[in-house]
Amino acid sequence: MNYLTHQLLNQEEIESLIKNLNKESDYWEDGKKTAGSHSSIVKNNLQLNRETEISKKLSHLIKQKILSIPLIKSFALPKIIHGIMFTKSLKNMQYGRHIDNPFMSSGRADLSFTISLTDKNTYEGGELIIEEMNSEKEFKLNAGEIIVYPSTYLHSVKEIKNGERLVCVGWIESYVKSIEGREYLFDLDAGAKGLLAKNGRSDEIDLIFKSYSNLLRLLGS
Repeated sequence: MNYLTHQLLNQEEIESLIKNLNKESDYWEDGKKTAGSHSSIVKNNLQLNRETEISKKLSHLIKQKILSIPLIKSFALPKIIHGIMFTKSLKNMQYGRHIDNPFMSSGRADLSFTISLTDKNTYEGGELIIEEMNSEKEFKLNAGEIIVYPSTYLHSVKEIKNGERLVCVGWIESYVKSIEGREYLFDLDAGAKGLLAKNGRSDEIDLIFKSYSNLLRLLGS
């Protein structure tokens, strides 16, 4: 399974986000409003109206935070980070099995991401399920942790049994559409940077970086 998890936010940032989100109690609405025709049937959660000033402000903060992490940039090769929203699932809420829309008004969805704002031990249920052809994997994130995965995967969120699940979700339009292409580039980048850190600059490493750059040109859009 092609995915990346990383601790994106620190405790101070998490507390600030939650404090600001809790001020907006009048602007949480039915999550079906932004779901596609199929997803709306299985979607049962709340989301903060994306047109509010606080949603726009916090979305910008999240975008800048993601772009500040070299590991995520190497994995996702982000061209546009878009569609960011904050969602809340309370007891008995869930988001059934679905696929994200490939094209949104804000951009193409190559990769999806979820950032947990509540710690996994504060609610029961609510696991993110990501499916591949012959397997599926459950994720329950620590507070401030992000998971980035291909939007081509079927996924779902299990019913909340107790507590509250507060997350930030969004999408990435990558410079490289292909999952395999991004994987090749990620491996090349990681290998070259590891060799550079271990052995210093060399003609061989220059050739690897040259191949990386030219492969990115070839696969990029």
